[in-house]
Amino acid sequence: MAAEAKYLKVARILQKRIEDGVYKPQTPLPDQKTLAEELHVSRLTVKKALDGLQRKGLVYKESGLGTFVLGPIPIQDKFDSPANVFSGLANLLGSNEVTSDIIEFNVEFPNEDVQHYLKLKSSDPVYNIRRLRRLEGKPLILEHTFMPVNLVPDLNEDILHNSIYNYLHHNLKLKFGVAYRKIKATKADDWDQQYLQAKKDDPILELEQIVLLNNGQPVEYSTSRNRYNERNYVVLETTSF
Repeated sequence: MAAEAKYLKVARILQKRIEDGVYKPQTPLPDQKTLAEELHVSRLTVKKALDGLQRKGLVYKESGLGTFVLGPIPIQDKFDSPANVFSGLANLLGSNEVTSDIIEFNVEFPNEDVQHYLKLKSSDPVYNIRRLRRLEGKPLILEHTFMPVNLVPDLNEDILHNSIYNYLHHNLKLKFGVAYRKIKATKADDWDQQYLQAKKDDPILELEQIVLLNNGQPVEYSTSRNRYNERNYVVLETTSF
């Protein structure tokens, strides 16, 4: 697995300081230049780390004034996810705690829906990936993902057992630009009953998304499903966005 990016390491350091009370809520963080010098990284790396913490709802930026600490979101539980993160489950909850069971991994031609979502021709091959994501061994999320083979070459089971997003960002140097996301409630299907240990007609929370690269090319169409009592999504809104 690729080494963790510097900005993720910086984000983890700053997040721990926030959680430990080193940086207290409603107080400004040190400026980017100071943090860059202390942590021996570039200001761009610090900026990317702060952008990630802002998406998580831990800090907010005020134009002309700097970056301020919000602290942990009061209504967010440990397993909940900000609805706007791009980092992937392993980076969000910790790569040592998250494991992946590969249920399906095939290369095939896309159906009409996948062609539409990923802007592909019927002759453009895609990966069809279904994984069960476990947290500390317990089933948490059932993911079904389609990705164009030409944009994500050489995907293999070793990568799928770890983090696809790390492979995209660090190995292939792909950068995300936009994600369209729809969150809805539905009922448990056969897959949910088998892999999420859901009961028939249990409520299921589904996140459907299309992720685009920074050049506008769709790179992922996926659904992520979890039992109603296992995980929620949190939205942060501030006037500084």
